Amino acid sequence: MKHRIVVLGAGYAGAIAAGRLARRLHPDDIEITVVNAEADFVERVRMHQLATGQDLKRHELSQVYAGTGVLMRRARVTAVDVDRRTVALTDERGADEIAYDTLVYALGSAAADHGVPGVAEHAYDIAGRPSALRLRDRLAHLAAGATVLVVGGGLTGLEAATEIAEARPDLDVALATRGGLGDWLTGKARQHLRGVAARLGITVHEHTDVARVEATGVVTGDGRTIPAQVTVWTAGFAVHPIAAATTLTVAATGQIVVDDTMRSVSHPEVYAVGDAGLADGPGGKPLRMSCASGTPMAWQAADAIAARLTGRVKIPKAPLRYFNQCISLGRRDGIIQYVTADDRAKPSLLTGRLAARYKEVVCRGAAWSISHPIPYPVRRRRVTTTRTENAATVS
Repeated sequence: MKHRIVVLGAGYAGAIAAGRLARRLHPDDIEITVVNAEADFVERVRMHQLATGQDLKRHELSQVYAGTGVLMRRARVTAVDVDRRTVALTDERGADEIAYDTLVYALGSAAADHGVPGVAEHAYDIAGRPSALRLRDRLAHLAAGATVLVVGGGLTGLEAATEIAEARPDLDVALATRGGLGDWLTGKARQHLRGVAARLGITVHEHTDVARVEATGVVTGDGRTIPAQVTVWTAGFAVHPIAAATTLTVAATGQIVVDDTMRSVSHPEVYAVGDAGLADGPGGKPLRMSCASGTPMAWQAADAIAARLTGRVKIPKAPLRYFNQCISLGRRDGIIQYVTADDRAKPSLLTGRLAARYKEVVCRGAAWSISHPIPYPVRRRRVTTTRTENAATVS
């Protein structure tokens, strides 16, 4: 019988892992099923573009996996039973259940409200396509002079604020950040960032902690009020609660704790990649939630699964490290901050139009890698384990 591999989620990490497995393993020996709530692969790194009215290229997963043998199942995951090795689903036909021998958990994350009152009721986010489209509709109906506040000074917040300000120069856009503006960047990068904010007319509220979101703005930790007709919440991400409801070992964040091959430390037939997995990078520092982390995590998990199922003694090692942080500041400006392996800023960087072009190449490359998870010919190896042995018992 074929070894059943189920991949939950088809974001960057899940989609790449499924395609890479299909190109590593012989189709006569495996059955790979990808479960995803949407029919398309969504370029999450472009959600700020979608929110400001730009139309993005569609990537239909049925086309992405055409000819690979990967089965697509459009459904929502409602539960995982790691003891019975089953996944509960729901789709237009109702509830269902599928079984697996190896599970790749890549359900990703959603916007985190951090318990701040009013976020769910009054704020918008760009953590996924439905929420980005909701913001898109709201922005389209704003009159000139309306106020928009982006809460969160990380990469997502910077990209959202600058994209909105550039696309809608008639709006009054502000950004609230708990620290200093771009305080993890080098001095030259911070200087460029401030210049862009000034050029686009963005009001920056630094060292500002938001304590409550209301329909007409936010209330800060020190009692000040920042008015806003639209509040965009970009203050971090939280993983889906499904893993925490299982017997898997998870961190306080709800992420599945994995070893250096992305394998669950408690259930060896389960692998977690992307935002769903808590893995250590260089120096023992946990990898941050990002496409830059999810892609090499997917490479590592897929190659480890393939190696174990085909009886290879040596497990290949993916480069679980960082090279740069790519920040788009609208369509014509950006910052490419080069970083150390453990994600600390280095003196070198790119700014301006060159950086914007660089970021665009990175985004296109990330989308291209979904259809080309291994961009060179490889041998599809035969599985040497039986279903009863499965990946859990193969060294």
